[in-house]
Amino acid sequence: MPEGHTIHRLAADYRARFAGTTPRVTSPQGKFSDAAALLDGLPLTRTDAHGKHLFLGFGEEAWVHIHLGLFGKVGFGDAPAPPPTDTVRLRLRTDTSHVDLRGPTTCALVTEAEKTAIHQRLGPDPLREDADPREAFRRISRSRTTVAALLMDQKVIAGVGNVYRAEVLFRHGIDPYRAGRDLTGAEWDAVWADLVVLMREGVRTNRIDTVRPEHTPEAMGRPPRVDDHGGEVYVYRRANRPCHLCGDGIRTADLAARNLFWCPTCQSR
Repeated sequence: MPEGHTIHRLAADYRARFAGTTPRVTSPQGKFSDAAALLDGLPLTRTDAHGKHLFLGFGEEAWVHIHLGLFGKVGFGDAPAPPPTDTVRLRLRTDTSHVDLRGPTTCALVTEAEKTAIHQRLGPDPLREDADPREAFRRISRSRTTVAALLMDQKVIAGVGNVYRAEVLFRHGIDPYRAGRDLTGAEWDAVWADLVVLMREGVRTNRIDTVRPEHTPEAMGRPPRVDDHGGEVYVYRRANRPCHLCGDGIRTADLAARNLFWCPTCQSR
């Protein structure tokens, strides 16, 4: 499932190509046809993102709410657009560009009030200017749930996925099994600030890199990572391999239905 930086990047890409235009809106698959007919002919006025939720604003109050889930894909292209396949849930098309949405968990037409309700269900997003990290810490500091599980709870903090969860805990030496209520305010402030920096860089580069400059392959004289995820990381998908810092084996376990990765030596806090 895409992490929050990808969704914010998509919001920017939709905005760059379509904001201020009046795209043709269709649903070749047919599952969004009624809503597409209502939107066709309306200008795309704005885009928004919160955590893993993407919003496309049409006209004054209409929004398309998109959640990619595990299988959703977005593909941009220049004109002329090729004939759409029957897997395309939503296509926007202008004289210069087109974009196809395939396989999302959610693609729904919502009102301004319904969009607001979605935001209210989500925790603060490190990539949003209106985010309040104290809101997340209030929930974390009262919880006996592990820090690793809380970071993946979108009601606590929105946009953090499995990669950022594993990596930020490593970068701050925090045992993923610590209870949220045992995390200090200073530790949370540092984690939040780090997420802001890492995820903004993810938006900029469209990939996740979490190793510090002194730990890159070039600095350490080690081979670069080879993985379909891409990006240089400390622990994510490195189970049983030596830690870049201490040499201990990276461990993995199931936590909240996702694979957790951590170094038992470096993450002892």
